[in-house]
Amino acid sequence: MEFPYGLSDFGTLIREGYFYQDRTDRIPQLEKAGRQLILVRPRRFGKSLLLSMLEHYYDVNRAGEFAALFGGLAIGRNPTPRRNQYFVLKWDFSLVKAQGELKEIEAALHQHLNDRIAQFAVDYETYLTRPIVLRPNNAISSLESLLTATSATPHKIYLLIDEYDNFANDVLMARQQDYEALLYGEGLLKTVFKAVKAAASGRGVDRVFIAGVSPVVLSDMTSGYNVGENIYLEPAFNDLCSFTEAEIAAVLARLAEESAAWSPAEALDTMRTFYNGYRFSAKTGESIYNPTLSLYFLKHLQNHGEYPDPLLDENLAMDRNKLLYISRLPHGEDVLIKALSSDRALTIPQLARRFGVQDILNTVKDQPFMASLLYYFGILTWVGLTPFHEGVFKIPNLVAKALYVERLQEIWLPGYEDQEHVRDVSKRFCQTGDLQPLCDFIE
Repeated sequence: MEFPYGLSDFGTLIREGYFYQDRTDRIPQLEKAGRQLILVRPRRFGKSLLLSMLEHYYDVNRAGEFAALFGGLAIGRNPTPRRNQYFVLKWDFSLVKAQGELKEIEAALHQHLNDRIAQFAVDYETYLTRPIVLRPNNAISSLESLLTATSATPHKIYLLIDEYDNFANDVLMARQQDYEALLYGEGLLKTVFKAVKAAASGRGVDRVFIAGVSPVVLSDMTSGYNVGENIYLEPAFNDLCSFTEAEIAAVLARLAEESAAWSPAEALDTMRTFYNGYRFSAKTGESIYNPTLSLYFLKHLQNHGEYPDPLLDENLAMDRNKLLYISRLPHGEDVLIKALSSDRALTIPQLARRFGVQDILNTVKDQPFMASLLYYFGILTWVGLTPFHEGVFKIPNLVAKALYVERLQEIWLPGYEDQEHVRDVSKRFCQTGDLQPLCDFIE
């Protein structure tokens, strides 16, 4: 068994025999859910692999590979009529450079869209009878040319957009004025999504699937793209990009057959403590495991016969920046403290589904608002609903809890001397049981 840590190309994963937890059975449900879908999940939560799987399933060019790719999976035994019926156009906004002046960012977005449209022209040249004309400084015009060219064929377009809010979020964190220029009025990113909306109105784009981290950017586009259907709170898709406990237990049992140096039950208990606890719907009772952290753990366990140290994969360390951002907002630090220090979960009237940057920056930061942000960043998760249908949230696991602790330590102990001293007195307590020096320091 080989674990595909860091691998998000579905074709490579299947052809080379990597472990894949089958989620193709959800394809019929996704088709019924709507034509323009939006899925929000935290960073490194399996979104790119999901989009790659959809790309391989719907791409007309891969019809001859269907049996090899999907024959052993659920959808291979009962495919839908739409299999291998589309031209697939894929955008990945994590590849758009977010540094530099506004014009440089806009040029990077034009370049990425044009690059993908150019690749589209190469991929489907045998089907196209009209040329696709690229406009270097106007990717919207290039998209129009693509739509014109495909209108002369019997195939429609499936548009996949990965990390739709990636570079915009980076701009927001650094330069609010540039973010507003991209999203407000006739900003370029808003114009791009207006073009997507128009193309999906009978002009050649039949299906759209958008994946990202939060709904903030979509909220700021307002009328630019208001036709997408949000599926990220649907119970049927709670585990769409992650693992259930039963699935993790089955993998550990298989690994244990290769090595007797560790206990599957103890390994599962450790993974449950550190990686489980995520719920993306209030109406499901099952919590799920972070897929990136799980694969990090399983691969290390297989290769070394022991748990990884540290248990936090450093590729997820960027999540600390989200807590840093929130802690600097008015009352943000108070919410972090409450989430961390209380054994009782946070209760809010309703999860905010759509809110823009002006809300983040200008409105009163009450607990519901801040809890919603923490939820979308993946460092707060659903517990369920109260009898009054209020949302109940908590920190999902010890890995997430460690991020809170680290951020509060940075706030409260900014000096080198304090940080060194607290390590010394903490170590003394752990080694000797003498709590007094640590109490004195805290006082």
